[in-house]
Amino acid sequence: MRCPKCGHLDDKVLDSRAAREGASIRRRRQCLACEHRFTTYEEIVKDELRVIKRDGRREEFSRLKLERGLMRACEKRPISADQIHDLVDQIIEGFEGESEITSDAIGEAVMTRLHKLDEVAYVRFASVYRRFADVNQFLKAVKDVVEKN
Repeated sequence: MRCPKCGHLDDKVLDSRAAREGASIRRRRQCLACEHRFTTYEEIVKDELRVIKRDGRREEFSRLKLERGLMRACEKRPISADQIHDLVDQIIEGFEGESEITSDAIGEAVMTRLHKLDEVAYVRFASVYRRFADVNQFLKAVKDVVEKN
């Protein structure tokens, strides 16, 4: 595993434990060159899921891309990285057995789960996903959240 700090390829595993209810293994590592400590996750690679984009293009599903979008939506919110990883796991499990899924279906699955987790992160994600064109659309989304409470 390449060190994220110095790029050295040699490291040692300090600790391993099951993560995400046994779906992956969390490993705490230390670079042998610079002694930087970092965490990696190891998981089973499942059948490839393809995403049908809004314009009809098809591309390989990217867990990392989904996690980055959620990280941005959850920035400066009381949501841990483990909660985001669990959220992504739930979303992916919801599409188990599918070979292709639309980007709209992924977006709706994210918003359903994110609404339960954190309302501010939900509105942030919705503003990008639904491509709010003006403030009125944003205010309507906030009003919908308030009315549901």
